Amino acid sequence: MKAVAIIPAAGLGTRMGAAPDSGVGARKQFLQIGDAPVVAHTLRKFVQAETIDSIVVAVRAEDVETFRELLAGQTFSKPVHVAEGGKNRQESVQNALAAAPADVELVAVHDAVRPFITPALIDAAVRQAAVDGAVILGMPAVDTVKQVTQKIVQATLPRERIMLAQTPQVFRAELLRRAFEVAEREGFTGTDEASLVEHLGEDVHVMRGSWRNIKITRQEDIPLARFLLETEGEAPPESPE
Repeated sequence: MKAVAIIPAAGLGTRMGAAPDSGVGARKQFLQIGDAPVVAHTLRKFVQAETIDSIVVAVRAEDVETFRELLAGQTFSKPVHVAEGGKNRQESVQNALAAAPADVELVAVHDAVRPFITPALIDAAVRQAAVDGAVILGMPAVDTVKQVTQKIVQATLPRERIMLAQTPQVFRAELLRRAFEVAEREGFTGTDEASLVEHLGEDVHVMRGSWRNIKITRQEDIPLARFLLETEGEAPPESPE
């Protein structure tokens, strides 16, 4: 089945400490880690994945030319297209989906700032989504989880029922398109693509992800990212469950 990867990379990086007008170089997805920006490391993984046919990256309108220059300095063996991002993640992914090939059957959405996903996990998620329709990666919670309101604990949630969502999140294209259409019509904004599919009342299946599949979000994540990059070849393979 023909699969496209969508990489939303239009965030401002405010949790990283970047000011809204600080420019592309300060945003986490464009930070240099090792020999390339974070988003380039992410793209390499999807290029290596057997199941992915092409990639669409959504970037801010003012960053399109800068990103094209970044692409020109990289060598990718699969088509990488650029779409204009929206005012939030949901709009950015929707714009990228509209720019994807019309005959695509599966869509894998992945955070630009998760560069340590493995091609093997990407392929496993895509193949499972071809069967189940909607699949996300996730990891079990290891800490006790508290539900809090105004700094007061309201409940202790059963940890065995908590999964920490990761990406890629992979869907049949027609299902994801329908989820966006309904969300737009009803004014619903989700926190991720899975929440849009959940809003339809459709099942979303979970596969085990990887503890190395971190999301680079804060300044404190950068030293860990550099360590993970340096030791990437030493990591034992993680089997999805």
